[in-house]
Amino acid sequence: MYLLGLPMMLLCWLLMRRYSVEPLEQGFVLLALLMGWMFAVSILMEQIVRPLQTLANVVAALREDDYSFRARGGQRNDAIGDLALEVNRLAGMLQGQRAGALEAMALVERVMRSMQSPVLAFDLEGRLRLLNAAGERAFGLRENTALGQPATLLKLGELLEVGDDDVISLGSGQQSVRWVVKRTGFRLRGVPHTLLVLSDVSAALREEERLAWERLIRVLGHEINNSLTPIKSIAGSLRGRLAGLNNLSGDRGDFERGLEVIENRSESLNRFLQAYRQLMGLPAPKLSAVSLAALVERVAQLERRVVVTVTRSADIVLQVDADHIEQALINLVRNAADAALSPDAVDRDTAHVEIRWQAAGTEVVIEVLDNGPGLTNAGNLFVPFYTTKPGGTGIGLVLAQQIAQAHRGSVQLANRTDGHAGCRADLRLPMAG
Repeated sequence: MYLLGLPMMLLCWLLMRRYSVEPLEQGFVLLALLMGWMFAVSILMEQIVRPLQTLANVVAALREDDYSFRARGGQRNDAIGDLALEVNRLAGMLQGQRAGALEAMALVERVMRSMQSPVLAFDLEGRLRLLNAAGERAFGLRENTALGQPATLLKLGELLEVGDDDVISLGSGQQSVRWVVKRTGFRLRGVPHTLLVLSDVSAALREEERLAWERLIRVLGHEINNSLTPIKSIAGSLRGRLAGLNNLSGDRGDFERGLEVIENRSESLNRFLQAYRQLMGLPAPKLSAVSLAALVERVAQLERRVVVTVTRSADIVLQVDADHIEQALINLVRNAADAALSPDAVDRDTAHVEIRWQAAGTEVVIEVLDNGPGLTNAGNLFVPFYTTKPGGTGIGLVLAQQIAQAHRGSVQLANRTDGHAGCRADLRLPMAG
């Protein structure tokens, strides 16, 4: 642009020589023309270079995912102005797409956090790449430390081997949970990943088992009652007739004992059936606001065989069925008292039971502790009619577990780990009904 002014300068100098202009005047004129030309060129370059620099800055910002920059002063029917307007439209479109993507990602993250089903993703090397809050709770992991770790190190190797719609059991004993696994694949940055979504079907399977038991006992109860009723009636009639006979031989005692055995076994079998009907006929809970402290105090006063102490904490108001939860606690306290009075207890003379509670996250844990011999076979605790106590029915813990599950809670038993002998029963209930 500067060189384009040389012909003008040369022509001006030739004209001034032709008309015999003084050399000093020629110098002033040429200097003025040169400065004017340089000023005009700088103005022109400013009009061209500055918009291009602005557009370069906008494009650089777009490359860095910053969509806030815009080129100003763009006008139509001008090459650079048209380019600036199109770059601005591109930046606006990318900004809208990015906002939509961020909103969609925020929605996905919120859905993932609120899902009750664990969601996990693994890469081709079996390393954990995705874990939601439900997965953290289910497997006892922390996202910030678990991500990037191999599945085998996290004790999740079994998940990578199951197929779609398979049912697996994780944990053991009371902690066992059954999951149905939905398995699919996706690509992240071109790398194949495996996505696993687990659904807890323990409650559904337990309900199916309960319904199966209920149908079975209904049939058995009908048939057994049809036999027990006449047997008991006939035994009573024979005993009455036997009392009026005085000249019976010496076999009278054996005959009476036989009739007594028939009556006792019939009555025992009838109690067994009634207990099972009680277990199977648990009604749905009717929720209402209940003071936990008052409820625990009432339960503690019902057990008179041992000393029951209540360790008070801040009162908590629960939305539960008071009658159901009270019955569950009665069963747990009675079970604890039986253990404390057991012949195998370390010190039967100081048999005692303690009840306490505490808030743990979104649930409250009611603990019933005893100083008995502790657990020896935890796997059969919640098997209906399994009992190690003479005269026990084996439905107390099962009924307490069913009541807790109806309130979306659970019952867990374990040996005490606080330096004392005995067992700890935890009744877990959600804060909100």
